[in-house]
Amino acid sequence: MTQQAIDIPSTSLNDIFSAPFLLGNVGAPFVIGMAVGYFAKKMLKTALFVGGGLVVLMLIGEYYGIITINGAQLEHVADAATQAAKSSGNFLVDRLSAVTTRGVSVVAGISLGFKLG
Repeated sequence: MTQQAIDIPSTSLNDIFSAPFLLGNVGAPFVIGMAVGYFAKKMLKTALFVGGGLVVLMLIGEYYGIITINGAQLEHVADAATQAAKSSGNFLVDRLSAVTTRGVSVVAGISLGFKLG
């Protein structure tokens, strides 16, 4: 008696461990999230650098009597900028999480990209 091999067709769409499924549902969103996180951190650093430079220039201008700075207004502007950064960060994570049903991979990618940036 000889044994015959049974050819069972495997569909990669239903196999959660197949390369096409993992690449499309986990890998690509992770890479997109990592790129967005890296870019977001670089832009945040740039914005903080420019904002810090402007505050230093304002303090120098106040020292030389060119302008007058109200400390309460400066704190109010800093609080508004912080709230804007928080809301844009939350929007970004929510929007990218909707890209796929596997939103965890997007958030993990954003976290890694933010750490690398």
